[in-house]
Amino acid sequence: MALALNDVYPMDCLEGLARIAPGTIDLAFADPPFNIGYEYDVYHDERPAEEYLAWSRQWMAGVVRALKPSGSFWLAIGDEFAAELKVIAQRELGLCCRSWVIWYYTFGVNCVRAFSRSHTHLLYFVKDPAHFTFNAQNPAVRVPSARQLVYADGRANPRGRLPDNTWILRPQDVPGGFAPHHDVWYFSRVAGTFKEREGFHGCQMPEQLLGRILRCSSNPMEVVLDPFAGSGTTLVVAKKLGRQWIGFELSKDYVARIRRRLDAAAVGDPLDGPEDPLASAPPTAKGRRRIWPLKGASRGHKPPPAPDLDAVVLAAYRSACASVPVDQLLADPECNAAFVEACRRKAPYGDAALWNRTLLRLRKDGKLAGLEKHLRGARPRETDAYVFGSEVAMHQLSVEFGLSLDEILCDPHLAVGFDEMAAAFAPGFTPREYRWAALSLRKRAHDAKKAGQTLLLAQPRLRLPRAKPFAPTSWQHCAGPGVYVLEGPGGQTMYVGQTLDLKRRLDATSQIPAWTRLGIEWVRILADPPNRHGLQAVLIGRLRPLLNSRLLALEPEAIRS
Repeated sequence: MALALNDVYPMDCLEGLARIAPGTIDLAFADPPFNIGYEYDVYHDERPAEEYLAWSRQWMAGVVRALKPSGSFWLAIGDEFAAELKVIAQRELGLCCRSWVIWYYTFGVNCVRAFSRSHTHLLYFVKDPAHFTFNAQNPAVRVPSARQLVYADGRANPRGRLPDNTWILRPQDVPGGFAPHHDVWYFSRVAGTFKEREGFHGCQMPEQLLGRILRCSSNPMEVVLDPFAGSGTTLVVAKKLGRQWIGFELSKDYVARIRRRLDAAAVGDPLDGPEDPLASAPPTAKGRRRIWPLKGASRGHKPPPAPDLDAVVLAAYRSACASVPVDQLLADPECNAAFVEACRRKAPYGDAALWNRTLLRLRKDGKLAGLEKHLRGARPRETDAYVFGSEVAMHQLSVEFGLSLDEILCDPHLAVGFDEMAAAFAPGFTPREYRWAALSLRKRAHDAKKAGQTLLLAQPRLRLPRAKPFAPTSWQHCAGPGVYVLEGPGGQTMYVGQTLDLKRRLDATSQIPAWTRLGIEWVRILADPPNRHGLQAVLIGRLRPLLNSRLLALEPEAIRS
């Protein structure tokens, strides 16, 4: 019997892998026992070498069988068997090794008669070297280059760069000699005193490390497998980043603890641990450095402040988009292109993302008072046919990149990605409509949550109707407004929507490939409720669906109270 997604199973990984349908996994991450005598809960980690290698062949073959043709496999392994497992994966199982990454960490185990171990090997394989997922343009994967951080070089790519390699003894002591974009990755091991330490497993991976791997080698809603769930970090990060997941773990005690970690996590939650590990510990000697911290490459190159940039951006706004509201400027690609071109002719440095962000800041500082006209937001009736696509795109990109809607729309490249994702879930409309719907949805979020609080005061024991099969026969008589809940395999809540026409919305959803690929099995329908927006806010906060924007969710504290 096939196993449902979004769960961790108390079973041997060989049994579990045999029960996964072939070709269904997008990304597998495995951190198996290293065969070095470590004391696990129910596993003996000291086998004869040939026995360990034979067992490794078995479970790795199971992973390869489960992967899609375009799937990727990351293997974390120690020095003792890294070479042998790499040879098995390539020569015997037919995988292609794209990278041999070194994870360099601090707080390693101290040794008195040998050099202390401070690294783990991360072997990155793909099934097909010509077809695989590698999100090179994801700003959460890319990092600022030395040209940006140290030299303020105008030739720097404002989107940062991808890994190369280097070596260093202590990163804090050589600011220019080690960077997170190298293929020697620096993340602190999750030591016993760290806040993110769960305490029940001695080999806990940092969430930021797993976040880089998942963002790079998988896409939202794709399936992530961990055959050795351990402390559950892979599965928790997968959930936070909007992926689906499945895992196996021998220890029933570990499984119970992992499930508690998963229950406490929600899509869009920030990953634990510092994004910049170099900044988490002080250098031995505090030197003077020229650094402009960047949270993500999408924020672009940020050179030293120039006194005339604000004036240039303001002049460009006056000349190219006189009186156009800034929100409309971001929502309208043609208007934004005219503004960017006006900036490009006069600005001393920067790119479209920086100029758009500067304009937003000028508005916040009151520098556009009297210049931009007031523009009302789109009314719900105007956007009902496509606002759900805008919401999914806004949520997915904010989770994936760690950026706000403004930051996404300020960057033309990310804005195009937003348009494409919105069109996938609600095809047939223009980029301006998708963007304007998202901006209007954000403006209405506060009122929706207030309406949800009012609803809970009136109906504190709000209950959902029973689930029906996701088929037209379940909603053929629902011609009016309402709220609906879409559920996938295992009862996983995928989306909570509200609409003026349930039948039209659900008919469209059942025919759009982006929705059907999610494997939606059930729908719960609340026809013509008196408070649609408030009810949606309550249900998003209570059910924590995979695809809804958290901006619309009533906070759990409000729901509990």
